[in-house]
Amino acid sequence: MQLLRAAWNLVYEFRLPDTGEGLAEGEVVKWLVKEGTEVKEGQPLVEIMTDKVNVEIPSPKAGTILKLMAREGEVIKVGQVLIVIGEKGELAPTSTQTITPTESSLPPTNKTSITASELYKPTEILATPATRKLARDLGVDLTSVHASGPGGRITDEDVRSLMKGSYATPVSATAKMTTIGVEERVPLRGMRRKIAERMAKSRNTVAQVTHVEEIDMTELVQLREKTKVTTEKRGIKLTYMPFIIKALIPALKQFPYLNATLDDEKEEIVLKKYYNIGIATDTQLGLVVPIVRNADHKSITQLADEISRLSERARTGQLALEEVQGGTFTITNIGGVGGLFATPIVNWPEVGILGVYKITKKPIVKENQVVIRDMTYLSVSFDHRVLDGVMATNFMNSIKQYLEDPKMLLIESA
Repeated sequence: MQLLRAAWNLVYEFRLPDTGEGLAEGEVVKWLVKEGTEVKEGQPLVEIMTDKVNVEIPSPKAGTILKLMAREGEVIKVGQVLIVIGEKGELAPTSTQTITPTESSLPPTNKTSITASELYKPTEILATPATRKLARDLGVDLTSVHASGPGGRITDEDVRSLMKGSYATPVSATAKMTTIGVEERVPLRGMRRKIAERMAKSRNTVAQVTHVEEIDMTELVQLREKTKVTTEKRGIKLTYMPFIIKALIPALKQFPYLNATLDDEKEEIVLKKYYNIGIATDTQLGLVVPIVRNADHKSITQLADEISRLSERARTGQLALEEVQGGTFTITNIGGVGGLFATPIVNWPEVGILGVYKITKKPIVKENQVVIRDMTYLSVSFDHRVLDGVMATNFMNSIKQYLEDPKMLLIESA
């Protein structure tokens, strides 16, 4: 018994905790410690990618890192041994020698599961987890960054200032000369791997079809210009997205098979009676889809405020797991980039995605007269296993009706 207790003190297997509801696995994006490193309780050990959100896992106790049990880029299951911690000079045990105590037998500081709110404790450098993550992604050493934040805190802008606003090449990228020319190899890891997995899953699962509709946005353009005066006084940036969401909700209610998922295992179509709209957001690390929850209960200005907040959190890497989970339908807006229209890939397991494109002035025939109007295209990609083209067309006609006659939208004027 004394030997057993001694082993418990010297060797501790820390297993990947469930950092979010329903989490089954995570990818080891970057180790923040090495074998032989002495760590303090609460010191970040590793960066784990979970459902497009990176979290830092802190050490549950002080000690020496005896063994890292996974490679960077490896996907491990919740409950799988992540790291072995012991005392200085202690050798990492073999799998047959390792003693894994039960949670009930450990002191409180040695618990193997932690809550999301316990995922980070500050260390010597004053910077938020999101800023630390940004620095690692851009290859910036925080010790060389001038802190401009309150109390000597390093901000995201402090980190980006070293990069002069450009996209940085990942630190792990390697270049080599081949018989044809120089090639650069960048590991498919982190968010890029998660996006690749999702896109491949969607393409291999969904019977995707895309329908495109032309929309006269002239009345909405004018309405937005008038409404902007009020919202800007309240510090709210008003884009077209809140209006599009407002037009989308009644269409989803009228055609509920667009606000659904397909349970392949049970062979059931799951119609969602709530409206959590995903907004595809471009970030330096890739495409992220934060969720506007219960969008049907929010006004134009409330939607605008929440979209702005979520977009900023996405760009700075501060999104929480609950802010990217539970979506029922997705909108992707590439109008600011350019192009005529595209065929967005359905955000599986959802069954539909709305593509929004740039608004341009075009000559059209209206009431037998050629006039200049503000025109755009909208596209809907959908799972043909769940609905047919006629329903998708009628769905788009509903959205078109609301956008072309925006007085029908419920707008908060104050």
